[in-house]
Amino acid sequence: MAKPILIAEDDTKTANLVAKYLEREGYAVLIVTDGAEALRLADEHELRLVILDLMLPKVDGWEVCRRLRKTSNVPILMLTARGEEIDRVSGLALGADDYVVKPFSPRELVARVQALLRRTEGELRHAPVRLKAGPLVLDQDSYQAWLEDRKLELTLHEFRILAALMEKPGRVLSREQLLSCLYPQGEAVVDRVIDVHIGKLRQKLDTDPARPSHIKTVRGVGYSLLTPEELHEKN
Repeated sequence: MAKPILIAEDDTKTANLVAKYLEREGYAVLIVTDGAEALRLADEHELRLVILDLMLPKVDGWEVCRRLRKTSNVPILMLTARGEEIDRVSGLALGADDYVVKPFSPRELVARVQALLRRTEGELRHAPVRLKAGPLVLDQDSYQAWLEDRKLELTLHEFRILAALMEKPGRVLSREQLLSCLYPQGEAVVDRVIDVHIGKLRQKLDTDPARPSHIKTVRGVGYSLLTPEELHEKN
């Protein structure tokens, strides 16, 4: 069996409709109706993508996303009936790769799935293998990163942002440029989600996130990774 797409949706009518459209395009599909079952299947199967409803029984979609991101970089597309900006920002900050607001067109959802798979699977084929900047090492084959000898537990979005900054330490990237690293298809996403990801990256990189020592804020412009010389001066 090809790696399946997992649909975690408690509305069986919606889940079956989405599955029908995905299967027409040749995708293998698994359906669950609660978050606990979603986590169990994610542990048992190598998944290609997860379509995740936020309002799941037993374990809600927020918690499912949080737990998946501790162990997996599987692409996650969130389904939500909530259209408020804060919910979209929160979902993306947890590590979701895209979101669709209900009600939605099944054809649009399939198109978003295909775009997300092209993006994430294309990265695995074409990304440079390893980046190094001072004590930071990032391996884009294994999606792992280390600070000196300490392995960093990064979400997929945190990994992508750090990779963009590490490509050229000292270069300032705007929020819009960093968003394009996460959403190269030009999806409409509020730019403040970048600030959330940067804040979480600093918590993982720095002993005192209130005094960041790796990622610098350039007010009114964006963010940059400190050069080895700047790191040396700070230390």
